[in-house]
Amino acid sequence: MFQPPTFADVLRARRIVSRYLPRTPLLPSLSLSKVLGCQLYLKFENHQPIGAFKVRGGLNLVASLETGERTGGVITASTGNHGQSIAYAARTFGVRAVIVMPEESNPDKVESMANLGAEIVFFGQDFEDARLKAEQVARDQRMHYVHPANEPLLIAGVGTYGLEIVEDLPEVQTIIVPIGAGSGICGTSIVAKSIHPQIRVIGVQAEKAPSVYLSWREQRVVDTPSCDTFAEGLATRTAFELPLRIMRELVDDIVLVSEDEMKQAIVLLLEKAHTIAEGAGAASTAAAMKLKDSLQGQTVACVLSGGNLPLSTLQRIIAETRPALIETSAANAFAKADT
Repeated sequence: MFQPPTFADVLRARRIVSRYLPRTPLLPSLSLSKVLGCQLYLKFENHQPIGAFKVRGGLNLVASLETGERTGGVITASTGNHGQSIAYAARTFGVRAVIVMPEESNPDKVESMANLGAEIVFFGQDFEDARLKAEQVARDQRMHYVHPANEPLLIAGVGTYGLEIVEDLPEVQTIIVPIGAGSGICGTSIVAKSIHPQIRVIGVQAEKAPSVYLSWREQRVVDTPSCDTFAEGLATRTAFELPLRIMRELVDDIVLVSEDEMKQAIVLLLEKAHTIAEGAGAASTAAAMKLKDSLQGQTVACVLSGGNLPLSTLQRIIAETRPALIETSAANAFAKADT
């Protein structure tokens, strides 16, 4: 059984991660703060070389492999950002990487992994199908299998962004983190609760992919039959043992957001923060909007976990969402004019 990483493990991971990656910005958004009635800060992990936070974990893990483990290469399953992380780290350290992905995957993420030198294998309809295939190939080819969640080195690596948040914003009261497999919220909660136990750490999942939320709430692993969300970074239909164990102990709350709420958050971030967020990356802002009443007057950090959104998807979301936003804005304007 894997042991959860400690705060000391995150500090050790920072020594590795900081050699290869600069700190990402943590900036206040005055416009979003006004909308939400709190002091809102965005952690721009979409500024990473692969456009997502997971590169931190990949670097920490591959850097820590022994020579024999590197020789056979590494293999993992991914819907995109985790795979990019392993591909980036493998290229950095000269290690062969194989990424198994669902057959219908984000084309931008596929291209990124290929450009990084990874070998791409398409298999199955979703992440779970791809994961089982990767485990089989790892056994058959004697490669080092990287589990996307039950990996303490991954969790410690991505925990370094949580460390940056608390260092740069020591007055933070609430941190909102998207949850896919759970490495990000686990690393963040380990850091936050070690430094200031009163910091609330809130996770967010998609309503159409609620396996971690259900597992956390029911205190047991709950699988869902599908994960039909456009936010591929949240598209898991099972929870994993190690992250769930950490979340049970350290995470204060998990909320669900709808597809429409994530799409509206993507457009809101584009308009108010002038940044691109993919569905998972915008989920924290969507959750902040949903929790608006309980966040009043607080200092809040939302993790913008990734920005790998295909242009065609962004265009479609704008076309779907903007009329509703315009209608709402117009109604608000008329209401103010009448008062």
